[in-house]
Amino acid sequence: MSTKTTASPKADNVLTDIAKYVINYRITSVEAYRAARLCLIDSLGCALHASLHPACTKLLGPVVPGITVANGAKVPGTSFQLDPVAAAFNLSAMIRWLDFSDTASGGRENGHPSDNIGAILATADYLSRVRIAGGKKPLLMRDVLTAMVKAYEIQGGIGHRNSFHSHGYDNAILVKVASAAVVAAMLGGTNDEIVSAVSNSFVDGQTLRNYRQEGSMGSRKSWAGADAASRGVYLALLALRGEMGYPIALSAKKWGAYDTFFKGAPFEFQRKYGSTIIENVNFKISYPTAFNCQPAVECALKLYPEVSPRLAEVEKIVITTHSRGITISDKRGPLRNPADRDHCFQYIVAIALLKGSLSVTDYEDEVAADPRIDVLRAKTVCVENKQWTRDNTDPKKRAVPCAVQVFFKDGSKTRNITIEYPLGHQARRKDGIPLLEAKFEANLARRFAPKRQAAILSLCRSQQRLEATPVHEFVDLLAV
Repeated sequence: MSTKTTASPKADNVLTDIAKYVINYRITSVEAYRAARLCLIDSLGCALHASLHPACTKLLGPVVPGITVANGAKVPGTSFQLDPVAAAFNLSAMIRWLDFSDTASGGRENGHPSDNIGAILATADYLSRVRIAGGKKPLLMRDVLTAMVKAYEIQGGIGHRNSFHSHGYDNAILVKVASAAVVAAMLGGTNDEIVSAVSNSFVDGQTLRNYRQEGSMGSRKSWAGADAASRGVYLALLALRGEMGYPIALSAKKWGAYDTFFKGAPFEFQRKYGSTIIENVNFKISYPTAFNCQPAVECALKLYPEVSPRLAEVEKIVITTHSRGITISDKRGPLRNPADRDHCFQYIVAIALLKGSLSVTDYEDEVAADPRIDVLRAKTVCVENKQWTRDNTDPKKRAVPCAVQVFFKDGSKTRNITIEYPLGHQARRKDGIPLLEAKFEANLARRFAPKRQAAILSLCRSQQRLEATPVHEFVDLLAV
C-alpha cells in the first residue's frame, strides 16, 4: 500500500518551526556549549552509577537476547553494541534510573531534558561507525553537543507554558518530540521528513501519567523517558525511509492533539527557540530526588544538628513550597517502592533529619522499614506560598523555593530555614560546577580503573578537545 497522498494541508506552525530550528539555527552561545558538556558528563556519570543496580540492568541489552548489530551503537558502561533504537533506550534508562540527572525549570512542564541524550549519542555513534565503515568522516562530539542544545530547547520550549500532566498525560511526550526532531536532522532529514517525524510523535499513543501519581507510582518513572527517546529515534528512521507525516496532527478538529489533549487550546510559547533551556538547566548535584525536593533536603540538613537529638519531641514539621512541588511530591499513605519514595517531601525530609544525609540507598526497602520515618511523615504538612508559585514559573527567576521548620511538643520551634535556589540551580552555578565535576569523577571510579578514569576525565574537562573528538572514539572510552 502506498504511503503517498495526493494533497496535504499546510503543516501546523509548531511542526514547521521545530523543523526550521533543527535545520537552520546556528548556536553561537559559548555558554550553551559549555552547559551541554556539563550535562553530558553528568548524565553519563549517572548512567555509570545506574549500571551497578540490578533493577536497571535487567532491562538492558537487545530486545531479543543474543542479537548483535554490525556497526551498532555501543552503550556506555556495558558491553552491548545495539541498533540505535535499542541503544537509545538502554542509555536513557541508565541516565534516568536514579533520578540524579539534570532537569529544566521555570515552566509548567519541566521534565528531564537529559532523557534525550540516549537518543542523540546512540544515533551519533551509530552514524559514525557506519561512516567509518564506508570510508567517510565520523561525527564529532560537537555535533552531539549541538543536538543536545536543540533537544533541550524544544522540550523546554514547548513545556514552558503547556502542561501535559494537568490533563493526565506524561511529559515524556516532549522527549519523544525533541528526540525525533534532532535525530531526523542528524540523519540528514529534509524539512518535510522532520515534520513527518515530529508529527508522528504527537499522533503516537501517549503515556498516561498515573504511574507517577500517589497510589500507583512505579519503576516506569525511571524508564519512561528512555521509552520516549527510543521511540523518537524509531520515528525519525521511519521518516527518513519516506513514511508520511500528519501536517495537522495538532490542529485537526476533534482528533488533533489540541482538541484531544488541551480542550481545543493551541500551544503557547514564551519565546522563539534558541539556547536558553540548556543555559539555565538545573543539576542534581548532591541529592538523588526530584528537583523540587532538593531545597527541602538542604533545609532539613541545616536543621539536623538541632533536631536529631529531639526526634521524640517533634510535634509537627512544616514544609512551605510552591504548587508544582506540592502536586508532585506531597504524599500521604504507603510508599511502595523506591520510585515512590524519591519524590516524597515527607520521606526525604524525614531521612535528612534522621541521618543527616540522603543517598540512593535510602530509598530501598531495608531503609524504608525504619518505623521512625513514617512517624515523622505523619507529622509533616506541606503548605503553598502563592508568591513562590509565581516565582517558580517566572522566566526571570526560575526559583525553586522551599522552607522547613520543626515544632516541638513543649512549644519551642526551630528557625524557618528557607532556600530559594538549591545547589545545582543556574543561580548557584559557580558553587555547583566543582561539585558536579567531583560527582562525575566519583561515578567514573565506580566502573573504571584509574588509568581509564584519568583518560576520560582529561578529555571531558577540555571543551575544545571534547568537541573535536570523533563520537565513536569517545564512546569506546566509556564502553566496558
